Amino acid sequence: MNQKMKQASLILSVSALAVAVAACSGQSGETPQTSAQDGKESQPPKLTHLTYWVANHPAAAAQMKTYADMEMYKELEKITGVKVEFQHPPLDTAQAKEQFNLMIASSELPDVIEYAWTDYPGGPEKAIQDNKIVKLNELIDTYAPNLKKLLADHPDWKKQITTDNGSLYAFPFLRGDDKVRVFFGPAIRQDWLDKLGLKMPTTIDEWYSVLKAFKEKDPNGNGKADEIPINLDKDLLNTDAPFLGAWGINNSFYQDNGKVKFGPIQPEFKDFLATMNKWYKEGLLDKDFAAPNAKLLDNKMTTNVLGATAAFNGGGIGKYAGLMKDKDPSFNLVAAPYPVLKPGDKAIWGQKDFAFNGVGAAITTSDKNPVETVKWLDYAYGDKGEQLFNYGIEGESYTMQDGKAVLKPEVLNPPNGISSQQAIAKYTRATWSAPFVLSDNFQVQYLALPQQKDALSVWAKPTAERKMPLVTPTQDESSKFASIMTDINTYKDEMLLKFIMGVEPIDNFDQYVKKIQSMGINDAIQIQQTALERFNKR
Repeated sequence: MNQKMKQASLILSVSALAVAVAACSGQSGETPQTSAQDGKESQPPKLTHLTYWVANHPAAAAQMKTYADMEMYKELEKITGVKVEFQHPPLDTAQAKEQFNLMIASSELPDVIEYAWTDYPGGPEKAIQDNKIVKLNELIDTYAPNLKKLLADHPDWKKQITTDNGSLYAFPFLRGDDKVRVFFGPAIRQDWLDKLGLKMPTTIDEWYSVLKAFKEKDPNGNGKADEIPINLDKDLLNTDAPFLGAWGINNSFYQDNGKVKFGPIQPEFKDFLATMNKWYKEGLLDKDFAAPNAKLLDNKMTTNVLGATAAFNGGGIGKYAGLMKDKDPSFNLVAAPYPVLKPGDKAIWGQKDFAFNGVGAAITTSDKNPVETVKWLDYAYGDKGEQLFNYGIEGESYTMQDGKAVLKPEVLNPPNGISSQQAIAKYTRATWSAPFVLSDNFQVQYLALPQQKDALSVWAKPTAERKMPLVTPTQDESSKFASIMTDINTYKDEMLLKFIMGVEPIDNFDQYVKKIQSMGINDAIQIQQTALERFNKR
């Protein structure tokens, strides 16, 4: 009898303990916290803490130490009960990449790494094979209903975020509509054009005439010859070919009717270099173009000495309008068309992102709770997450009107010279990148100024037909490709500066091409060609 009572008591104790554990493990949400394992239901541990490596952004870094201070993530912590410890590398791109490489080489990784995984040597499939990040196909299929539905509804998106081997590897940042995929291009001071009676330039020759006038005719009206006609630093020269594209090429790999080519060895590149060399010698191109410096660029624009540049719509046109509205009410930086060589030519090159730009949040093999992390990341792709990640906090950064989120006027038009990007950054990452779907409703509001709305249509005109998709070489290809291109890119970038600054005569261009060919560029082109053909078969 005593033995039976002991057994009954033990059973009751175990049952009570199981109930207690289940209660402690419970978490409010749209999906139950269960996982299928060996055909049985089991309760994974409750997720309360995540480590998350992600690049910071100047608009956020200027006012907070970490994304954890952002209202969006504070609210997400309240909703999910998950406290996130963000790890940010330096803002400098080269230093950030160096920190990523050091981190990825270690055995202890943060739980989540948000990165442009197509830049990983060998691509994201190699990161999975290296046992650095987790293949997500089954996890998304089972535990991420929001993202799963999006990918089912948009097979083109799924193609872009899938490796050639069929692996899903990250929760992606997605630009959901054409309106949110165009955000960068040439920009010029319309008030300077008006003052000098000049028309908007559309060809390279017209740009030359306008820049000469900016230099010689004192458009800022201070009686000094201090105008800098155009700033195109070496990074801007590389980004979606804002001026190089007039010659139909870019500064990297591109495709021409399905055939991969390398822009810097094309004959047209010589003509571009000769043009930039002429602009530099005549003082039209900013003498500091070889050393990109965002703060120095801001200073030149806001001290009324810079006439043109290549700019982002929000972080350029919008930012400077906000900074200058009280300082100089006549200031008017507007989008200019991507230039062509002959009047009436169709612009081929321009900035237009694919829905996926390669940036996504991957779960590392160090994460002890991948199932719960998947659920946490999936929240952003549902209706409530879409509101939070795009607009921030209802009543603080936006209100609901006729069923739509409307950003508050003080966020879009902040006081005291703060840009709208900085004001929004207190609440969300929607003006740059995060693992969620960027809404066109947000973008149309964010680009509130007439100049910004015009920029959407002006910069959207190029066909971008030669842009390479986000291809991923295999492990062997990637190793060979990286070995070739590391040296070629170093040499190419060095020679770009030398040719433009006149240190190297343009007549030596053919020798430069032969040098790049001797370094194995044809093998690199073939690797890209093979990867493009695999991508097209996905």
